[in-house]
Amino acid sequence: MNYKIVDNFLPKQEFLNIKNKMLGSNFSWYLNRYVAQFTSKDGFYFTHTFYKNNHSNSNEFNLLLPILNKLNIRSLIRAKANLYSKTDKIFEHDKHIDMGFSHRGFIFYINTNNGFTRLENGKKIESIENRGLFFESYKLHNSSTCTDESMRVNINFNYF
Repeated sequence: MNYKIVDNFLPKQEFLNIKNKMLGSNFSWYLNRYVAQFTSKDGFYFTHTFYKNNHSNSNEFNLLLPILNKLNIRSLIRAKANLYSKTDKIFEHDKHIDMGFSHRGFIFYINTNNGFTRLENGKKIESIENRGLFFESYKLHNSSTCTDESMRVNINFNYF
């Protein structure tokens, strides 16, 4: 599996602008009853879809511009933020693929916590703020909750 981790992906102030907005009280989050699959029992989470179906779905889309400018994207497929609430013990969600065709994936981590992303090869990528993970999101992977912070937040990009 090919993946690449880039720490301190954005300059500090650009990162803090995104983090402060997303973790603030005026950011919209939407409840999802399932994390990985409609039939799973792996809990719930909150999302904010910035971009899907060839258009912006969010008034906050411009928040992503510093990230998008660094990704060298030909075509954005989806950009979606994920918020997993704290649990008493770390819970790994079901393995899934983002989309059933070859494309690029990028996860941008908003806050540091003891949650993680597990790749198909078993490698655990720690959630560290301002970290970027380039990976093959059309291959199996999964997310987790955290126990040491009130939430785990990231943004998932799918693109060509």
